[in-house]
Amino acid sequence: MTTDVTVTDEAVASLEGTADPRLRELLTGLIRHLHAFARETDLTQAEWERAIGFLTETGKMCTDTRQEFILLSDVLGLSMLVETINGDRAAGSTESTVLGPFHMTESPVRELGANIDLVGGGEPCVVSGRIVSGDGTPLPGALLDVWQADGNGFYDVQRPDLQPPGNGRGLFTADADGRFRFRTCVPSPYPIPTDGPVGELLKATGRHPYRPAHIHFIASAEDHTPVTTHIFVAGSDYLDSDAVFAVKQSLVEDFTPTDDPSLAREFGIANPFRHARFDLVLDHA
Repeated sequence: MTTDVTVTDEAVASLEGTADPRLRELLTGLIRHLHAFARETDLTQAEWERAIGFLTETGKMCTDTRQEFILLSDVLGLSMLVETINGDRAAGSTESTVLGPFHMTESPVRELGANIDLVGGGEPCVVSGRIVSGDGTPLPGALLDVWQADGNGFYDVQRPDLQPPGNGRGLFTADADGRFRFRTCVPSPYPIPTDGPVGELLKATGRHPYRPAHIHFIASAEDHTPVTTHIFVAGSDYLDSDAVFAVKQSLVEDFTPTDDPSLAREFGIANPFRHARFDLVLDHA
């Protein structure tokens, strides 16, 4: 007969027929840790039911353009933990960080030098650099997927009535020297969505929802391991209290004021504007 003492071992034993050994390992660990949590906290029936309701509402918030479960994973620090466990990269390579909940739509293919800020309103800037291998060798034809919020802190999928699809997004192909460049607006700090269960959780725990200013990147090249990362704006608010724990010091870059006339002409920007330049360094696969 099942008791509170035997139920854990019985649940684990029920997995003996699992054909996939990794699935069995993961489920075994999940069962043991969940049962230990319930015992350690003396979990009540009402609390368990409330948790089930919370997860149900989290699922209801998910759409093709919003992933509330990723957001939940982010604010609990789990996304960053998993990324860090799996992000063992060679010294000098660009560090990875969380994907975030808004890589939910395909970035439009754009030419190098294109402007991804289709609505304006933010401070203009130029972002440029190279995609290189660990030894500094340029990676011609490398792909760079870019996405960011607009000058008001919203992604295109959050405000489809005010932003055209693909605003703040671009898929670029590096040139023969591994170089990339595009025009955009200087990103600003913004709150993650708080109109769902994750927002309620933050409120209940007295946490703010803000992220420091950043641009998302996924860089990939043949025979190299892709990297998912951010570039954070140096001096931004919330660098030390990111709501999703994703800041790494090596990813903080200066967005430097400049009045470079050649860049101004190339990108059609009135001086002064800002310029961020950095390399994205990939590991060999």
